[in-house]
Amino acid sequence: MPDMDAGGFQERFYSSSDGLTLYARDYRPDEPAAAERLPVICLPGLTRNTRDFHPLALLLCRDKTGPRRVITLDSRGRGNSAWDENKANYNLAVETADIVAACTAFGIERAIFIGTSRGGLILHLIAATRPDLLEAVILNDIGPAIEARGLALIRDYLNSGRTPADWKEAADILLENHGASFTALAAEDWREMTLALYRDVGGRPVADFDPAIAEALRSIDFSQSLPDFWAQFESLSRFPLMLIRGEHSPLLSEETAREMARLHSGLILHSAEGQGHAPLLHLGNIPAAIRAFLATCR
Repeated sequence: MPDMDAGGFQERFYSSSDGLTLYARDYRPDEPAAAERLPVICLPGLTRNTRDFHPLALLLCRDKTGPRRVITLDSRGRGNSAWDENKANYNLAVETADIVAACTAFGIERAIFIGTSRGGLILHLIAATRPDLLEAVILNDIGPAIEARGLALIRDYLNSGRTPADWKEAADILLENHGASFTALAAEDWREMTLALYRDVGGRPVADFDPAIAEALRSIDFSQSLPDFWAQFESLSRFPLMLIRGEHSPLLSEETAREMARLHSGLILHSAEGQGHAPLLHLGNIPAAIRAFLATCR
């Protein structure tokens, strides 16, 4: 039976606008003055969940100089959130509405948002449709243009059909798929990634998301140009913005990152050395960079 530090947060459930039960973790600092600082809300990637952010959330919540409340969310069909019977609802528009519902449920009028991959695409849409919710944004290895090669890699390994028989095999599969691009990770980091990606079911690891989410990637026509979010990125130009790019990322190109910096003159670009898509935010000098960015926010 795997173990993971589950302390430091309160489990919360709330309802989407269409009645689905969704899950969040709420990390609250002990320091009373922290209530005067805006909270941080973390949005995970395509098939990821709140466990991705657990180490970072603890660091930010317990920061000695500027602790903040941190809320991490499981998107519908992932982690502890309910699976949707209507698989067509696994789309950016519906999931954006879910984030708005979470803010309403938790009484959040404005926040600093961290979005990993798909979570960052959702933040593009929030900037265009509900900018009042945003104080500042951190994008983790995502931008308004996605590299087809990187998305095809994600499609292929999510739909490989490999199901690990035990936790060692689960870690071996992750290392096989991602080892070349995540050279900075140590053995313990691979163990943590395994625990974040898989759920324990009777002692066996099971991928912690609705398989329909991965299946939907099969329908993408890679002979056509992928849709972009440059128009929505313009809406982000009014907010303080930090971009974290994995050094070996196949999804976010250096060219796109440079163009984002050209269009947003105040953008802070941070390279996650020895990491691919998407960087683990609690490793290396990333936490210090995030804390420095947050220190400039309300």
